[in-house]
Amino acid sequence: MLSQGILRGTQVEVSDYQFERSDLRIGERRPGISAFMRIRDGADFLEATIRSHIDEFDEIVAVYNQCSDQTPEILSRLQREFGSQRLRVIHYLDRVYPQGTLGHASTAPDSVHSVVNYSNFALAATRHQYVTKLDDDHIAIAETTKRITQQIRAGDVDDGALHCFSGLNLICRPDGTLGVLAHDPISGSGDIGFFRITEKTFFVHDRRFERFCRGALKRRFIGFLYWHCKFLKSSMGFGNYELKENPESRFEKKRSRLQDSPIDIWDLQQLAKAKRSNAVLRLLGRLSAKHELLRQRDDSIATQFPVASVSQAFRDTLSPSLLSDSSIAKLLDANDAESNSSRSRPHIHRPSAA
Repeated sequence: MLSQGILRGTQVEVSDYQFERSDLRIGERRPGISAFMRIRDGADFLEATIRSHIDEFDEIVAVYNQCSDQTPEILSRLQREFGSQRLRVIHYLDRVYPQGTLGHASTAPDSVHSVVNYSNFALAATRHQYVTKLDDDHIAIAETTKRITQQIRAGDVDDGALHCFSGLNLICRPDGTLGVLAHDPISGSGDIGFFRITEKTFFVHDRRFERFCRGALKRRFIGFLYWHCKFLKSSMGFGNYELKENPESRFEKKRSRLQDSPIDIWDLQQLAKAKRSNAVLRLLGRLSAKHELLRQRDDSIATQFPVASVSQAFRDTLSPSLLSDSSIAKLLDANDAESNSSRSRPHIHRPSAA
């Protein structure tokens, strides 16, 4: 039960929790929008993520686990600034096996060590009728995020839909300027969105990861709502997968491709051209709702991002209040002054020439 947490100041510590569907408390939920976060060593972009989203939600429930960086301190400081009702911080104490590990694959979904149970805890801790998942490296595209949250509050959306959104996977070129990772350009393919929570919306086990069960909700694409900064992290987003202990993880293959081999980086015009639908994709869209959602997603790139420069689009779509955030300022500095010293720029590891 959710009531078993221990209050430490304005934060809560939880252990030995096991999810039950009754914990979703459907009948007790308030009008409004909740976002829930599951955080492990998310300090790189955690503050920017929260600042870029918090004005659009009634609450952010930030659940953290096994953090060895500054995540707890960042959350405490931001909670003092925004208040404990807008930013609710919870420490999930039990060890959780990451996706892609044997531990995850072999652990029952109701175990305290399962990322499924952990995810359902974070979901159940929210208090509002509409919910979305928020990762610690998602920087909001301000205008589109505001538009959809205003529509939800006004009752102008279908309560029977999962309102799916996506993000673009940012990467830095050797000169520090931003681009989009060509072989993996888009984050979100119908698995993340805003939804009205029901007793049938929760996470279930897949040997590869936690899978969101959407019940009877129909997927609808609503736009690109965030810049995905996973590959800009100091660990390039692979630090939490315990790859040394799990060398067969699919995430090790992804890490190797990204860090140990040459990669292509696109601007937005190249991305739009590569993703433009053709007759085959349009036919598949008529045969499959999932393919149609992906077609709509890919065809929207040219409209939502009319400029070629990723750096310019990134700057233009940020909330003005975010420009002073240290992690964002580093990226903008690298893109505004390419000829300056690269000491503060994020870099991609490149293998030596053969």
